[in-house]
Amino acid sequence: QVQLVESGGGLVQPGGSLRLSCASSGIIFSLETTAWYRQTPGKERELVAAIRSGGSTNYLDSVKGRFTISRDDAKNAVYLQMNSLKPEDTAVYYCNAIKYTGASYWGQGTQVTVSS
Repeated sequence: QVQLVESGGGLVQPGGSLRLSCASSGIIFSLETTAWYRQTPGKERELVAAIRSGGSTNYLDSVKGRFTISRDDAKNAVYLQMNSLKPEDTAVYYCNAIKYTGASYWGQGTQVTVSS
């Protein structure tokens, strides 16, 4: 059974940093595409950053230069380093993995709140 578990969310002041982690049982991240999404009440979930099996990445325009997605294959973990956080980054952040079969898996989400 596939499980994705996020951690690292919390409350941070504007300009601060957080690092989100995603761990998995049942998925080897280095073989799949993994992404971070975020969602705020009343809005659709949006793609924040993705990393493919080969290591290529892409980002939402509004987070380019501030967020970095990375992967530790030895630990089978994916991270989202978030710097220079803004109040508009406040959301529930979700880890997502898409297997080569097309099956998509989601974590339970972790709350990030950027506020003074």
